[in-house]
Amino acid sequence: MRKFLRSLWRLISSPFRLILWLLRSLARFFSSSLNEARLLLTEDPEDEPLPETLAKTIQNPIGLLEHVDALRKHLLRALLVLVITTGLSFTYTPRLIDIMAGPVGGLKALQAIDVTEPIGVFMRVALLCGFAIALPYIAFELWLFAAPGLKKRSRFYGLIAIPVATLFFLGGIAFAYYVLLPTAIPFMVNFMGFTTQLRPSSYVRFVTSILFWIGIFFEFPLVIYALALAGLVKARFLLNQWRLAVVIIAVLAAAITPTVDPVNMGLVMGPMMVLYFVSIGLAYLAQARQHPQASETG
Repeated sequence: MRKFLRSLWRLISSPFRLILWLLRSLARFFSSSLNEARLLLTEDPEDEPLPETLAKTIQNPIGLLEHVDALRKHLLRALLVLVITTGLSFTYTPRLIDIMAGPVGGLKALQAIDVTEPIGVFMRVALLCGFAIALPYIAFELWLFAAPGLKKRSRFYGLIAIPVATLFFLGGIAFAYYVLLPTAIPFMVNFMGFTTQLRPSSYVRFVTSILFWIGIFFEFPLVIYALALAGLVKARFLLNQWRLAVVIIAVLAAAITPTVDPVNMGLVMGPMMVLYFVSIGLAYLAQARQHPQASETG
């Protein structure tokens, strides 16, 4: 009888014990990350030039495997958090789809044809929402991977850049939703007076692609700042190559612009050009922090 009651109790309490185990695992998981970050902010590595580091890596390629294993660990933890945030975003996904369909009149304007189409749309939006929520932690894991090779000061600025990167990404999404899409979608839907039947899969795929890539492009200034901080990019070089940058930005804008007309292409090119020159300013600041004379010598 006791064995039966004990087995019954284990069966009833198994979901609660599973939840408790998950909570404890997550607590240890985040605690180890925070402890690792605390150590990185207090320790200062030896100042070794980049060419010497590359030469040692070539001479001893086995040491590269340690970095690959560390990168795998950080990517797995970031993927785990992405799965969690994507699961949490299921609650808000229907509302987000309705918001995305706002420029065409809401969900009623979308007509599904395939049986699995609504599920695919739901998962796509949930994944984008989960990525936006998990972006700070994903950036934090990348910082944990790169921080051992940086000085203490660079580590601190890299950590501060994480919330800034999140704001830039969300700012890009806001720009795409409030500026680009309200202009582009009516143009495409009403082009030449054709009647357009909007499918949820194609419409949501189009909208999420625009939101994602514009948000990624808004991260460009921070990427340039990090490269300049590492000494891989010079501000004067970027300034001298602004004509080439205009051509490259035009090609990228043409690739992601929803229409081929110059108005919508200009809506994408304008912010990207501004971001490019903002990147040059940030590169100057990075050089001034690393080497005060760099801003003068270029």
